[in-house]
Amino acid sequence: MAVLITVAFAGGLYFGSTRSEAIGFTVFDSANSTQPEHVDFKAFWKAWNLIQERYVPATTTDPITDEDLVYGAIKGLTDALGDPYTVFLPPQEAEVFSEDIRGNFEGVGMEIGIRDDSLVVVAPLKGTPAERAGIRSGDKILEISGESTDGMTVDAAVQRIRGERGTTVELVIQREGERELLTITIIRAVINIPTIETSVEEGVFVIRLFNFSAISSGLFRQALREFVQSGGKTLILDLRGNPGGFLEASVDMASWFLPTGAVVVSEDFGGDKEPRFHRSKGYDIFTDQLKMVILVDRGSASASEILAGALREHDVAILIGESTFGKGSVQELLDVTSNTALKITIARWLTPKGNSISDGGLIPDIVVPVTSDDIAAGHDPQLERALEYLKK
Repeated sequence: MAVLITVAFAGGLYFGSTRSEAIGFTVFDSANSTQPEHVDFKAFWKAWNLIQERYVPATTTDPITDEDLVYGAIKGLTDALGDPYTVFLPPQEAEVFSEDIRGNFEGVGMEIGIRDDSLVVVAPLKGTPAERAGIRSGDKILEISGESTDGMTVDAAVQRIRGERGTTVELVIQREGERELLTITIIRAVINIPTIETSVEEGVFVIRLFNFSAISSGLFRQALREFVQSGGKTLILDLRGNPGGFLEASVDMASWFLPTGAVVVSEDFGGDKEPRFHRSKGYDIFTDQLKMVILVDRGSASASEILAGALREHDVAILIGESTFGKGSVQELLDVTSNTALKITIARWLTPKGNSISDGGLIPDIVVPVTSDDIAAGHDPQLERALEYLKK
């Protein structure tokens, strides 16, 4: 069964954690719909009947249907949990989600999530309108085309930000280090997400991985073959701005560096439930002579955090950059009806040593911030520090 770490971005829910949106994602058929015997629904049905009998719309808006009331009740259930990643998807949002699974969507190309009850940008995706407009990891989105995001879910925000190519969306942004709010207008487009790039920087082989898609494992294998054929012994894996993707892809990539059976990540289901361990397939082609750095930042989420955490805790690589996003919960996708769905959190990701990815993300071994001046000047102090470390 495929598990995806999804994250939501403006252009659709992208399978990358988180979406998760890192969040693990498994797809199931309709859940058991039997009524629990220990729950008294009298209050619910009384409220339902009172609304049916007495309610009169205060405006001339479209009438509220019984279906609208049912969907609102289900949304109330998910809202009561206080979990931004457990959400009900009514027909329109469920269809958007389905389109995004197929990879057919138009929008601005940035992954968004919830941090400290605020809607924040996890990462703008490479080569997308969001990146070109100047959106950065960590930006807080306060308004979307004049509408406040206070209390808005990730999925609701995605609905408002995505749209047809050529149209615009205006975001009011609060950015760390900036005194004034920023208003950024982005022109929507078809989102084509890159997967991987390779280069050699000052004699060091660099693999830049932009997502953990269905094809990422094969492309990563090709990149490693290219690295091996180069005869190099120093490697940089750049996961900055990588919002995640398929869990299986992160496990497969870790397997090139770890022996058979080594734990890559585990799922903690809470209570007395047994955890589920995801283990290395044991390709393990590298010797102790390999010297490796993984670059991370606030845009590294879900599958990126799983891979980076596993390789660090197994002493394969060190992390350089900034603390990661901290998207470490696991969701299931459940059909509620034929055209609605429920995303529900069912577990947490833990690193091989049992550390929760959600607890502040991964803190690099060597912290290197990037300033606005660095970005404006095209300066990359994190990459420079990684090269310095590897060339010692």
